[in-house]
Amino acid sequence: MTQTLLITGTNTDAGKTVLTTALAAYWQTYYPQKRLGIFKPMQTGTGDWEHYHQQFNLDQTPQEIAPLQFSHPVAPPVAAEREGRSIELKGVWQALNRLQQQRDVVLVEGLGGLGSPVTHELTVADIARDWKLPSVIVVPVALGAIAQSVATVALARQSGVHLKGIVLNCVQPRSAEEIADWTPIQLIQSLTQVPILGILPHLADPTDLSKLAQVASELELERLF
Repeated sequence: MTQTLLITGTNTDAGKTVLTTALAAYWQTYYPQKRLGIFKPMQTGTGDWEHYHQQFNLDQTPQEIAPLQFSHPVAPPVAAEREGRSIELKGVWQALNRLQQQRDVVLVEGLGGLGSPVTHELTVADIARDWKLPSVIVVPVALGAIAQSVATVALARQSGVHLKGIVLNCVQPRSAEEIADWTPIQLIQSLTQVPILGILPHLADPTDLSKLAQVASELELERLF
């Protein structure tokens, strides 16, 4: 049975790509016999599928990684309007199904935050529920992280998303005191009733796959897979 995980976040630039890359590096380093797939349901602008295509030998075409691509780096409904196109979710869903049939592990990187719009009617949370995607939330270590965590988990519960846990991410270098003050683990877990699975340190080189595999191995991965 294919193991599928949606990596989502509290907002854009929370660190979804870093966590996805770290998990992919972990699987390819420690379980090379497992067939890994990475999926970005839709991409606006450039960066994500190109990054995965360069970093990993996935045997996936750009369209198999990101089946729906828009050139404008804005929310998908806005990008589609600007480009005179429609958002065909059926094709995206079918592409994910094909990948799941071919791979042992599929990492799905969401777009924006859990509340980001996919269409004029649906958010990432709706897609996670409808497509039955177990999810992990990436929360950046910064002022306001507690409120962002509580609000995102509340949206997930309201939408019926199956949450596996939260991963804290140091987008910028953070001291131990800043991490403790801005993202107090016990408080966030108490308020959300969702486990925090670990902290990603700030990585000077986010393309160092050996380091990424190491930091991923220090997370509570048994809760994710």
